[in-house]
Amino acid sequence: MPETPSFSVEDVDFEATYQGAPPVRGSEVTFSVTPWDIGEAQHFVARLEGEGRLAGEILDAGSGLGENALFLAGKGHRVTGVDAAATALDRARRRAEELGVTAEFVQSDATRLAELEDGRFTTVLDSALYHCLSEQQQRAYAEALHRVTAPGAQLHLFCFADEATGFVLPQFQVSRENLHANLGPRWDIQDIRPDFYTMALTKEKLAEATEGYVRLGLHVDPDEVQWDEQGRATGMIWYLHAIRR
Repeated sequence: MPETPSFSVEDVDFEATYQGAPPVRGSEVTFSVTPWDIGEAQHFVARLEGEGRLAGEILDAGSGLGENALFLAGKGHRVTGVDAAATALDRARRRAEELGVTAEFVQSDATRLAELEDGRFTTVLDSALYHCLSEQQQRAYAEALHRVTAPGAQLHLFCFADEATGFVLPQFQVSRENLHANLGPRWDIQDIRPDFYTMALTKEKLAEATEGYVRLGLHVDPDEVQWDEQGRATGMIWYLHAIRR
């Protein structure tokens, strides 16, 4: 069993993932469930909203299927979700219509955010986008976020931690040093603390996916995975709070 994963974050095709095609370019491996599609907002988004820390013009960076953005819109917030995956955005827009809520969804490259105007946003939510980027892309992303936010804007960023065990895959793990190096030049980091991210994988779904992970050079030990009260896999993340200079 390989010790080193056979792909990098840049090899992952998220548009293909939402279409049910192989998520890693050049592989034939597919999965029956999108790991981050839990059908609801992440618990930390609900917590931040309840504490009144998500306010003003909110940017949901890497909004995916829109569950976080739709939750916030349902609470009366002005929110714009951005993602590179057209399929995910189409599904998010349809879901917004079904729920009767107003949210804007824009297709955009996170390293540029060229479709968004300068200085527009006062709050940024990043729920598991940052760790999907290479280090070079992370630096460009930090610069793009700085451009589209107003001075004093709040950044709430959640990414897989390098101290995690169990399910979290090594090429998606991020260190505190990485966050300081790539975000620190433009954002005053207030805090970096551990939290957890909920995934759609149950023990049964993880068992079904094991062969695919092995074929991609990955090893996942179910005994090391932490499970929530609904039997879903969780992974350790860093929660970074920063303020735009």
